[in-house]
Amino acid sequence: MDITLILLIIGLISIILSFFFGKSSSGHEEDIENISISLHHETNQLKKRLRAVEEELMIGVSTIAKTQPVKNKPVHEIIINQILSLHAQGYSVNEIAKRSSLANDQVLEVLKSRGATV
Repeated sequence: MDITLILLIIGLISIILSFFFGKSSSGHEEDIENISISLHHETNQLKKRLRAVEEELMIGVSTIAKTQPVKNKPVHEIIINQILSLHAQGYSVNEIAKRSSLANDQVLEVLKSRGATV
């Protein structure tokens, strides 16, 4: 037999076989698409659950914050100087508290600690 004839027969057999075996890849594509869709749904469900847990934690934190008293932080020296200056100018404790963003009790503590008469 001639070599070209052998190559021609092998080529035809390869083409015929590719029609039968080529369709199996479409099944794999469908499987991959189904897996991708299910993964997307599961991810969305996990995100929803995570949001719900975060909201529960935030609710828990806010109730804890409401039940526990907040301790006074130390007042910065610049704020102390501002309080003393405003007091020297004749401002009331309420006005000083508003301007310095402190509670009235904190303003009184600062004034008493620095020897100012209230």
